[in-house]
Amino acid sequence: MKVEHQIRAFDQIFNSYDGMSPLHRFLFAYFKRNKQMGSSDRRWASRYIYSFFRLGKALIAEERTLRLAIADFLCNQSSSLVIEAYLPALKDNLNLQVQEKIKLIQGAYPEFKLSDVFSFHEALSESIVKQEFFESFFTQPDLFIRTAKGQQDYIATKLDSEGIVAEKIGTHTIAVPNGTKLDKVLTDDSLYEVQDLSSQQTGTFFLPQPWDQWWDCCAASGGKSLLLHDIEPKVELLVSDVRENSLNNLDERFRAAGLKKYQKKVLDLLQNNDQILHHYEFDGIILDAPCSGSGTWGRTPEMLYYFEEHRIGYFSKLQKAIATNIVKYLKADKPLIYITCSVFKEENEDVIDYLLKNFPLKLEKMELIKGYNHKADTMFVARLIKTA
Repeated sequence: MKVEHQIRAFDQIFNSYDGMSPLHRFLFAYFKRNKQMGSSDRRWASRYIYSFFRLGKALIAEERTLRLAIADFLCNQSSSLVIEAYLPALKDNLNLQVQEKIKLIQGAYPEFKLSDVFSFHEALSESIVKQEFFESFFTQPDLFIRTAKGQQDYIATKLDSEGIVAEKIGTHTIAVPNGTKLDKVLTDDSLYEVQDLSSQQTGTFFLPQPWDQWWDCCAASGGKSLLLHDIEPKVELLVSDVRENSLNNLDERFRAAGLKKYQKKVLDLLQNNDQILHHYEFDGIILDAPCSGSGTWGRTPEMLYYFEEHRIGYFSKLQKAIATNIVKYLKADKPLIYITCSVFKEENEDVIDYLLKNFPLKLEKMELIKGYNHKADTMFVARLIKTA
């Protein structure tokens, strides 16, 4: 039977994967090694493994193939051989809303607990609406782009003409289905940046002024710097990261966006960098801190299965240490923008409490941006002002 073939392919992938690398990278390498798998095999294997991980640790005592069928039922509106073989009584309910599907599973399997999907729920920031957050993992997030000024209508029309459903949000954002091959349709990459909706919303906390000197201290590939530049093109910018290859990727993105004037440094912010930065004073610092990434697990659901809770404390210590080493370079009355893509209190509100208690900072505002209601990432952002 073909269902047995599909399950065998799923099992081989699951047994080969250890959660140490992002699942999409693992699958790319796995399919490259296993060239005998046709396009249909790859498509079904990808669907199954992603659906499976979206179930987190719910019904963990059940047989794996049954858990796969339940996960695939909850995550998809089209049928599969696994659903038809293992959940035949439910296959006619695929078009129901996620909430209704969950009730059906709870009725058939009383041991199903939605909280087990995200088994670290006791550590969540208090403003998270847990029921809505847990349910969101069964829906694939959208892909968001931030358009250049005046280009939203043009890009939306271009996408629509190619049969791609494009939802305009505000004046600069477009949402399209995840997996959309934008580069096949939008050949001029200076007209847009791929950036999650919640990530874009952190820019409302920046408030830069012309000729301000800003430091994006954990710049990675430069998404927040590009957002800052889009808000105020006359900002004087320093970008740094501990990873030189990330800064090389940043150079490419900056060139495409037309951002030419900036300084760049490879810095380990856990070390004393006074010899390099002793003469710098900044009008704003963006700390997009290394974190658990738990607000993005809708895109990387393998983390629901493989993440270890003790790592929350590790990231919290890392965030506090980095913040300790950068605050001294901030001018008085100027902002430190603290950002994570985490939903954990220990990485968010607890870090802010630590900073307020240990440094001359006052909290102007903070927000947990609840992307889980908008098929987007969930992020935390705070604006702190140096008082002396």
